[in-house]
Amino acid sequence: MPIRCYNRVLLLLLIVMAAATLLPFITLAPNRLVSGIPQPLTDIAPAALWQPALLWAVLAALAFLPGRWPLAATLLVSEALFALLLWWSGHAAQQLIATSGPVARASVGSGQWLLLALTLLMFSDAAQRLISSGLGRVLLHLQLLIIPVAMLLAGWFDSLSLLKEYANRQEVFHDAFGQHLTLLFGTLIPALLIGITLGLWCHRRPGVQPSVFAVLNVIQTVPSVALFGLLMVPLSGLASALPLLGQWGISGIGLAPALIALVLYALLPLVRGVVAGLAQVPRDVLESARAMGMSSRQIFVKAQVPLALPVLLRSLRVVAIQTVGMAAIAALIGAGGFGALVFQGLLSSALDLVLLGVIPVIALAVAMDALFNLVIAALEAKHHD
Repeated sequence: MPIRCYNRVLLLLLIVMAAATLLPFITLAPNRLVSGIPQPLTDIAPAALWQPALLWAVLAALAFLPGRWPLAATLLVSEALFALLLWWSGHAAQQLIATSGPVARASVGSGQWLLLALTLLMFSDAAQRLISSGLGRVLLHLQLLIIPVAMLLAGWFDSLSLLKEYANRQEVFHDAFGQHLTLLFGTLIPALLIGITLGLWCHRRPGVQPSVFAVLNVIQTVPSVALFGLLMVPLSGLASALPLLGQWGISGIGLAPALIALVLYALLPLVRGVVAGLAQVPRDVLESARAMGMSSRQIFVKAQVPLALPVLLRSLRVVAIQTVGMAAIAALIGAGGFGALVFQGLLSSALDLVLLGVIPVIALAVAMDALFNLVIAALEAKHHD
């Protein structure tokens, strides 16, 4: 009887993972500015290689088994492998720093990043196949955060260069975090007010849609750096002509041009989301509401808004993730945020400082995506019930 593979995605990921073990698992440098010496997994703990090898063998066997229980086992084993790789990161850093001096830096290597990413893909693929509920999948992915957060709070990663960089720049990091959140929520709130207003106007007057979307499309095609530059000149002129604006913090550089540009970029997805959400409300629902004697306001609040809300939230999710990323570029015009750490690291050739700015941006984007997915999945589950 021929052997059949029931999970080819898992098998492919395992093959790539085997190749990733040849890449640097961790790098050791004499200080923060010198390039590190790569340390593959086979050199760090050769006597303990049986641990991941055993988990890889179990996952490979599960790829050839049918049914739901192999998928559940894949979830458990891939999560165990994820925890083991994280544990090894902290352990290897502690071992290397202990023998290399206090100023030495141990950084996570490309092989470790790739191994972690492949393990998460295995987990996500098994969750997608096993669980049909969107809400269940989101909650299952969220519990994965418990492992790295618990290790971080326990100080297991303190020997890694990234955590040492954070320890040296705690105040700067916290200020950047606050500035990034200011850019995020300072964009979302006015963008929502303007976007919903424009979306309702376009929905009720279809004739204005081509003109509105043409203007918003043009704004969307302008590169972010160019838009920041275009806003600097008029805002500088306004601040010079009206000193009161300068006292309020409105000038050619800083927070004001960044917020204006980010709000302009957010309008197209939001307006499209409002228009698409209201357009997909079934006509029979509206007719039934009118037959029940509801007023136009009641129909809008009790019928159109609840049915259009998931589509609007998906658009808002896109805007939130887009804003988190683009806010980093706003550091070029003095708006602060994590982008300031990234550009400082690039100017000083300090990779750890770059990562100290990049990783929180990625984490914040992932957190926003998970939050919106959780809310959308809960709404859809409620509508199905």
